[in-house]
Amino acid sequence: MRDTTILLLALLLALLSSSSTWPPPSTVCAAAGQHCDGDMAAAAGSLPSCLLAAGVRNFSLAGSPAYDALLNFSIQNLRFALPAAGAVPRPAAVVLPRGRSELTSAVLCARHASLRIRVRSGGHSYEGLSYTVGGDDARTHFVVIDLMRMNRVRVDAASATAWVESGATLGEIYYAVASSSSSLAFPAGSCSTVGAGGHISGGGFGLLSRKFKLAADNVLDAILVDADGRVLDRSSMGEDVFWAIRGDGGGSWGVVYAWKLRLVQVPNTVTAFTPTRTGSVDAIAGLVHRWQFVGPALPDEFYLSVFLTIGGASSSSPSRDGNVTVSFTGLVLGPKELAMSVLSERFPELGLAEAEMSEMSWVESAARYARLSTTEELTSRASRTKHYAKSKSDYVRSPIARAAVAAILRYLAGGPAGYVILDPYGGAMARAGSADTPFPHRAGNLYSVQYGVTWEGGGGGGGGGEARMAWLRTLYAYMAPHVSKNPRAAYVNYVDLDLGTNALAGNASSSSSSSPVSRARQHGRRGARRTSRRRTSTGSSGPRRSSIVPMSSAMRRAFHRYKYRVES
Repeated sequence: MRDTTILLLALLLALLSSSSTWPPPSTVCAAAGQHCDGDMAAAAGSLPSCLLAAGVRNFSLAGSPAYDALLNFSIQNLRFALPAAGAVPRPAAVVLPRGRSELTSAVLCARHASLRIRVRSGGHSYEGLSYTVGGDDARTHFVVIDLMRMNRVRVDAASATAWVESGATLGEIYYAVASSSSSLAFPAGSCSTVGAGGHISGGGFGLLSRKFKLAADNVLDAILVDADGRVLDRSSMGEDVFWAIRGDGGGSWGVVYAWKLRLVQVPNTVTAFTPTRTGSVDAIAGLVHRWQFVGPALPDEFYLSVFLTIGGASSSSPSRDGNVTVSFTGLVLGPKELAMSVLSERFPELGLAEAEMSEMSWVESAARYARLSTTEELTSRASRTKHYAKSKSDYVRSPIARAAVAAILRYLAGGPAGYVILDPYGGAMARAGSADTPFPHRAGNLYSVQYGVTWEGGGGGGGGGEARMAWLRTLYAYMAPHVSKNPRAAYVNYVDLDLGTNALAGNASSSSSSSPVSRARQHGRRGARRTSRRRTSTGSSGPRRSSIVPMSSAMRRAFHRYKYRVES
């Protein structure tokens, strides 16, 4: 798998490098599916000359031979893949910088050409925001800066730290860390092809988070390229900007070139298990109901999540009372004996047997939960499966009643193919301060909920896609009485444009005065003690991003409160 990926990337880059002539601006506009006004033509024409003058040769304009292949390679949601997603705006160019200097040049050249910037690490944005624009942005001219060639990981086992370029995938990080020391790990997500840049920028929850908190909580330093091309570390960017880039979501404050990560100590042996239980709706409802009291309260070393299937065999029963299935994903930082002794006491209803458990190293568990056969496959950037998908998220702060859980299971049985994942919080997550980073979902949250529907064929909602997305929205509405409220929370890494978008001012981003984020910032400014008054102009998402005022603690708290609010 690794050799295949390397060969594919080599072929793509060779094709890109061999393109000695570039399409004229009019061709670029047409290929990008955008109206070729004078500004766009001028921008398309000025970008390649600026890049070449800066020594950046690895880029492809719309209409070039390598363009579609390069753009599609890291697109994980086929709703936005080419050529099927013909109605989706496409970038004027895809730029692949090889390091910090070329990254800086790419940012400055995009600004010079008046092109909005999309930064892509792994391409897993649920709404394709790292490589496309939509909604109010649909007519915005933009460029994709793809970081896949900036994937170096340098581990210092002695200090238990690592410098990681933002284009590295989680799998590449895990493999490099484990290769350096079998007793070190990094707490982040389970999907190995997710890019570090976007994942850490949004918080980064994973199987180790109940013990070691989020990926963003374990960032010690960062190298940021701001909108003016300045290269800033933690000291020079200031603590407020450093705070903001660790959980606010990618693309708002600049392009993070690299992160300095704190690595964590793990035992030589961990225990993994994925038991599945099938039964009546009432029986499974009892199991899930009981899990709500167990999963978030287990010792920090334990992670136990719930996976529910939407649709399936049970949906064929007119009464929706046929058997249903629930799966659990478990990881324990320790041997089987520890897992069995705790779970048999805390969750006897699960009926977990020792034969259902497997002991292995931490990196082997990372490969297992990434659905890979070997640890070497963690270094592959090629996703084994891609599909059309739509996702949403919620947080639960009080256990859902058993009767309500049964009703939810019946509701799920009547839906299209999809899933619901319940991720336990508690542990170290509950002990972290809600203002430590922009990620506010700490104490008081029992678990997060991720809803998703998938389908085959029919780009952009065909093949039943529109109907499936509509059903998912009805499920989201159905769940409203059972989840957090005032505000109803969501996880920024499970980006969901149903919740709203920022307005644009020309070709730059600015928050509408009615935006919850804007209101939070205004509220925070009124109560802020402005200890630092230097305006820091950052932002990777647009050529003329509004200046960022360093936020005081009061502003931070207000920002948290409203950031994920859903307008009714």
